Amino acid sequence: MKGLKIWLLIALLVGSIIPADLALADENATIENETELLEIQNMTQEEKIAGHIVAALERLSNITTRLISNVNLPENSSIMIHYQLAEQYKEIALDAYGSDDYYNTIINGLTAMYHYREVLKSFERGKEELKERLPEEIKRMEGYFRMAERTIEIAQRQGIDVGNATMLLQETKDAYKTVLEDIKAKDFEKAKEDLKVAREKKAALDEELKRIREEIIEANADKIVNKFLEKGEKEIQMAEKVIEMAEEKGYETDELQERLEAFKEVYNEVKALADKEKYDEALQVMRDNTDTIKEFHRAMAFLQRKFHEREVQERMKDLRAFLKEINGRIQKDTKALRELKRRGIDTRKAELQLKIAVQEVRVGMILVKHKKPVEAKTHFAIALEMLHRVDKFILKHL
Repeated sequence: MKGLKIWLLIALLVGSIIPADLALADENATIENETELLEIQNMTQEEKIAGHIVAALERLSNITTRLISNVNLPENSSIMIHYQLAEQYKEIALDAYGSDDYYNTIINGLTAMYHYREVLKSFERGKEELKERLPEEIKRMEGYFRMAERTIEIAQRQGIDVGNATMLLQETKDAYKTVLEDIKAKDFEKAKEDLKVAREKKAALDEELKRIREEIIEANADKIVNKFLEKGEKEIQMAEKVIEMAEEKGYETDELQERLEAFKEVYNEVKALADKEKYDEALQVMRDNTDTIKEFHRAMAFLQRKFHEREVQERMKDLRAFLKEINGRIQKDTKALRELKRRGIDTRKAELQLKIAVQEVRVGMILVKHKKPVEAKTHFAIALEMLHRVDKFILKHL
């Protein structure tokens, strides 16, 4: 009966405990090798089976111990828990083998192998995630570096001390470049370590850029405040007009009314301070009321989107004419942005808005094709809103 139990356990467990496709290139070994050791043909002796399991356990222990020693993991992490259990069961199996207790050698050895497998699977998953995540993070850093360069350039033009920001920027670039080289070389363990260094460099650069931006804002408090007042006055007028139109069409306007009144209070306080040329204090009022300002803009955008949806609903009655008009606007805006870019104007934000508009139109057309006009309406409304923003940008720079 005991022999039957052993073979049942081996038949059920060996195939699932060791993942044959788990490669450990840095060790020049694979778990498939360990599986092969256990693929014993016509084996009937417990001692020989136990001997192969003990040999496999020693190799698995060496592999996982090296992997664990190269990373800093908390004791309560799942990887560490599985590793510790694997080592405990391995020791029990070895003791049993030393006492010629081959049945318990096999049982505890297989249990240890299960826990080693979980450790190795976790490292393999981590490696795959690293391969996918790191290139994306490094790609995003390109935009971050452009922003950092622009901030430093503006500060230098205005005579603001940039400290060691230029040096930190170059060091951060070099650090991420090293990570990219690690990935190309498929050295993911080194990539993880170098990524820590790169992120530390970026954190130091973030702090320096934050200080520089604050100084830029302080140095331009009058311009920022006056721009806010100029734009805010137009936004108040627009909001009042939107509310009036919305009420005529029977839309709910209570939220926008409430947000508008709160925004007016901030606007009036900032204006009173600006009239006395107390720009630093006015700027602080704006900072203290950032949420109020954002909530007003969100409420405005929501109600405007409702108008766009209603507009789309009316114009979708002649879908062909509507899509033809939209396509014409997209082509016209593309040409206009290309011309502005040629003149040296930064058109990246408007180009992104135009891309969103194109994507939303495509999604809307697919939904119409699948007889989902209600869902399509929402996407067409977003497209119109994006085109409206692009048109405003173009008109501003003509």
